[in-house]
Amino acid sequence: MTSTFGSRLHAAMAERGRLCVGIDPHASLLHEWGLDDDVAGLERFALSVVEAVAPVASVVKPQSAFYERFGSRGVAVLERVVAESRAGGALVLLDVKRGDIGSTSQAYADAYLDPASPLACDAVTVSPYLGLGSLDPFVETARRHDGGVFVLALTSNKEGPEVQHAVGADGVRVADRVLDHLRGLNAGAEPLGSFGAVVGATITQPEDGPAFDLAFGGPVLAPGFGAQGGTVADVRRIFGASAAHVLASSSRDVLRLGPDRVAMRDAVRATNDELAALG
Repeated sequence: MTSTFGSRLHAAMAERGRLCVGIDPHASLLHEWGLDDDVAGLERFALSVVEAVAPVASVVKPQSAFYERFGSRGVAVLERVVAESRAGGALVLLDVKRGDIGSTSQAYADAYLDPASPLACDAVTVSPYLGLGSLDPFVETARRHDGGVFVLALTSNKEGPEVQHAVGADGVRVADRVLDHLRGLNAGAEPLGSFGAVVGATITQPEDGPAFDLAFGGPVLAPGFGAQGGTVADVRRIFGASAAHVLASSSRDVLRLGPDRVAMRDAVRATNDELAALG
């Protein structure tokens, strides 16, 4: 790697568009494709999606859990998904939502961000809820290897606000503290920082307090676009001037079209055209 993750992502989004395609082999999707819910079905599904979308999508996002459920053979498929997606030209954001402390956090960081690892990818998702300092091994490893980190900040699941909107003893909301931390990590980075936030494409700003400031110098991963209800209008409403840094994530809208590779590829292109309206 010769450039930061933020600069690579900025270039990829400009060239290939703002859609991040989730490669999530739900059992129900395997059945829709006429595949068995086993390792052979997983492999055929996942690699077919990679072949279809990696040449045209800026980012692909495998959800690790759907591979791990098959044990070591499933993880071996995930290794191929990562390697072949990158070979196809897409950046790989591995959705693992890890969060731990000390040497364990470092081991996770090495697993996903060290180029020597068979699971090495461009960026990972992490959880900050053991304290922002617990993410230091991910931050330091990302900087050392020009990788990226996306931190959970404002998720669209209904349970999220009970933690993310909570106010600490100092009067600062948890999500604000996460976003402020990212603002510091990205300070001075051009054209885009390497430390992003996960902010749902269907969230609503609080009615009983100030809006969350979503300008923090880094990218935003916005899951929930498409089949889960998020629209271009939602992205514009939620992110405003920061919409240009939003990577909208969708899986089912693309994956349900398989195993037709042409249809999946066309869906990526069509959604990127739609997202281009954000300017």
